[in-house]
Amino acid sequence: MATATKERKTKRRRGSGEGTIFQRTDGRWCAAIANGCDASGKRRRRWIYRATKGEVTEELTRLQGRKLDGTLGDAGRLSVGKYLDQWLESSAKATVRATTYVSYKGVIENHIKPRIGGLSLAKLAPAHVQAMYATMEDNKKSARLRQLTHAVLRRSLNQAVKWNMVPRNVCNAVYPPRVARKEIRPLTAEQVKLLLKAAAGDESKAVPADPLEALYVLAVTTGLRLGELFGLQWADVDLTAGCLHVRYTLMEVNGKLSLSEPKTARSRRKVELPAFAVEALRGHQRSALAAGGREFATEGHVFRNSRGGPLRRSHFHADSFKPLLKRAKLPAIRFHDLRHTAATLMLAGGEHPKVVQELLGHSQISVTMDTYSHVLPTMQREAIDRLGKLLSASAG
Repeated sequence: MATATKERKTKRRRGSGEGTIFQRTDGRWCAAIANGCDASGKRRRRWIYRATKGEVTEELTRLQGRKLDGTLGDAGRLSVGKYLDQWLESSAKATVRATTYVSYKGVIENHIKPRIGGLSLAKLAPAHVQAMYATMEDNKKSARLRQLTHAVLRRSLNQAVKWNMVPRNVCNAVYPPRVARKEIRPLTAEQVKLLLKAAAGDESKAVPADPLEALYVLAVTTGLRLGELFGLQWADVDLTAGCLHVRYTLMEVNGKLSLSEPKTARSRRKVELPAFAVEALRGHQRSALAAGGREFATEGHVFRNSRGGPLRRSHFHADSFKPLLKRAKLPAIRFHDLRHTAATLMLAGGEHPKVVQELLGHSQISVTMDTYSHVLPTMQREAIDRLGKLLSASAG
């Protein structure tokens, strides 16, 4: 009898992932098919209940076909909100920067979960997502925030597809929010001179030089980002060779400052310095030596606050940048526009876009060309004029 039972069980056994069929004590037939893992790595099974063995076998065969072609997903009873929490902690946190993680968490908690967090992940449809974007727009949420919300949700659902929890990413079937290109406001060469003159102070000392004069010189000559300037270390500055290396960026997360590596390999770069930028750094080093001794002039941060610590963006803008613009009688631009200023002046002066890309640390030259397309018409005109003169000379 025991042998016969063993034989019957052996006949029912299927290969791994092929599904299991058996009859329940209530008479119904039941089947289970392995279907990937959930966000925590736990193996999932999908269960089927039918009145007859033939019906359950037919349904199991259909689901096996969907599993093979990648359209079988199973999020169980997991809600969108619960899934996003799991994804944020188990996947995103380990793969993005701390500031990006905080940004993702804020978008999820404040904008996604209140609107679609209670929906079943398995039943989330494109219409739900499209309606969320429309509601955000009706509530006057910025286009940039709506675009970020789309990016976070789309990335999280891509992972759900890879984990075989959903058959497709519904974000791919909606119209994503569009963000109008933010107008850049670079300074002219004359305005840059006014800025640097104001930073240098009055020769009579009636208006003292800005302690961060060298920072502004670097900003308009190298296009370094503010975080890169704040994170610059004396060990990465070679005044003899006239260059510096961008190896760190200063980040602020939940009020805490920390040094981090730049986001991309392109951002970790060597930057050549013009002679007057080298002299500005030498002057800054002498001031640091007088204020804090050898340690301030050779170790740690190049640019510090009045107490010798790293700079904070909020303090910098309120105490240095905005007052400087006012003294120079310049428009209230963003600090990032100084980066645009450096790039625009170089391109307008005939510098090759590839050189500008490498200087700015853009990942691709297409980013450089797209960002500074306003300079292209002038560049094209000058290129055509040079070609015309060359051919005219050749013909003559």
